[in-house]
Amino acid sequence: MRKQLSIALCALLVAPALTLAGCGGKEARTSYTIRAEYFPEERRLSAEMDARIVNSSDNAWEELRFALYPNAYREGAAYAPVSELYMPAAYYKGASYGGVNISAVEGGTFSVCGEDENVLSVALGSPLYPDESAEISIAFEVTLAEIDHRLGVGEHTVNLANFYPVLEVYGQNGFADHVYAPYGDPFVTACADYDVTLTVPAEYTVCGAAEREENGGEAVCTLRAENVRDVAFVLGTGLQSMTEKVNGTRVSYFWIGDKDPARTFAAAKDSLAYYSETFGPYAYPQYAVVETDFPYGGMEFPMLSMIASDLKSSDLPLVVAHETAHQWWYAMVGSDQFNEAWQDEGLAEYSAALFLDAYPDYGMSYADMVTASEQSYRSFYSVRAQVSGSADTRMSKPLTEYTGEYEYRNLAYDKG
Repeated sequence: MRKQLSIALCALLVAPALTLAGCGGKEARTSYTIRAEYFPEERRLSAEMDARIVNSSDNAWEELRFALYPNAYREGAAYAPVSELYMPAAYYKGASYGGVNISAVEGGTFSVCGEDENVLSVALGSPLYPDESAEISIAFEVTLAEIDHRLGVGEHTVNLANFYPVLEVYGQNGFADHVYAPYGDPFVTACADYDVTLTVPAEYTVCGAAEREENGGEAVCTLRAENVRDVAFVLGTGLQSMTEKVNGTRVSYFWIGDKDPARTFAAAKDSLAYYSETFGPYAYPQYAVVETDFPYGGMEFPMLSMIASDLKSSDLPLVVAHETAHQWWYAMVGSDQFNEAWQDEGLAEYSAALFLDAYPDYGMSYADMVTASEQSYRSFYSVRAQVSGSADTRMSKPLTEYTGEYEYRNLAYDKG
């Protein structure tokens, strides 16, 4: 994610407590089959999910733990999805709430638990040993808050991200429970295979879907994706789009009010081509950039990037380049975004600087970005030291330990 506020590449250091790996190889993977339908009048997503869970660890599992990210939007949540700074912009109609309700689980005995009702625990009838698999079926409903955010009904679009129960990453201390955090991207997910069918009213465009069939007043949209960390969609009724092949990848841009969509689309195509040549081929068959209702600069998911609709035209190439870089450092390589946010964000900023230096027509250079980052970081350090007498400038810490947007931006992005 890239927030808007007033070195040779080395091997990415993944926190040792997690067995998180890059999306590659032919090993057996967990798979999710999701069938969902969206009802706009009720702001409701009704879904069923069949999951084939593969134990890729060295230990037997007697319990499975799934992250319930939508519960961060419920009334009374201890960890809000946005900070107080961004609440007025995000909650455009005032307070609004959502959440997820688990109605049935087959394959084990379930309970909703965790520090903030953020975990679905499924106790298995017998241990699941290494390299074995278990079949779990989950029926659930998600109520969407009226919020400009990753998951919610925005002013012009509907964002569906992190909407389904997803198996937590398993590490040395067991499954890693992560509460939501208002800063950064509080998600750590392993690569899996997805087969998603999403039914919507026919007037909706579904950005992120690969196929679409209309039947009467409904559209059935599907996405089959192998070896991805998660899946996300953007829905809208007034979206315009353009599509072009780049080195065999179908690249699309969807927008609602962009005054110069051709330039934004060019930034998506150019950055994808540059990173493919610089870092290695893009692993997926499609990539969509979507202008949507979002309070920050942008947000990345495999094969899809959200770009905030309120950005200035001059900021769009940098934000698009940053989010596209995440297709490598988030989607394909991966890291612990909760405890080591600087790895993903620092590499994305560095990559965007390289790209902009290679494409001077976008109006920024590598030197410009390095200078701006250094000035911002040194100003942060100076102010914090004067106010507090010292400045904690550790980059290696969980998202919940950041004191605010300013600190997160300067440490994860600028210092990173």
